[in-house]
Amino acid sequence: MIQRRFFFLVIILNIINLISCGPEIGQVVISKPDEYRHTFEANEKFILKAIARVFRDKNMGINVTINKEKQTVETDFITQGDWRTRSSAYVRKLNWKESEVFLSVIAEKKTEKGWEMRRLLNEEQYINLFNIIELKIYEEIANIE
Repeated sequence: MIQRRFFFLVIILNIINLISCGPEIGQVVISKPDEYRHTFEANEKFILKAIARVFRDKNMGINVTINKEKQTVETDFITQGDWRTRSSAYVRKLNWKESEVFLSVIAEKKTEKGWEMRRLLNEEQYINLFNIIELKIYEEIANIE
């Protein structure tokens, strides 16, 4: 009986937590897109391919393009209802074994004044994206054979 009450209490607290976080997603208006960075120990070509795969797999934009000269991966806007989203990443080589990735997800909401840029992802979600990219990098390195 005590286990049931504890389980019920945990579920209620999680629901309250989710409800309290819900309204702030996409409510913060920003003038410049957020950009987060992370360092990987891999060659730029593997990183670029991994980022492109994540953008495609997670539906973070359409027409994913890799520019090897500029070391960038970019998407076009994908529109869903009153929202549109696109993603971009830039890879910079730090040294012979490390590269730094700058990642930005741009979300805009349609308003009476036009498209207004909003914060869609927070730092934790960018960290999760970097973790997924890291796994995809290992997969790209393994596919070289």
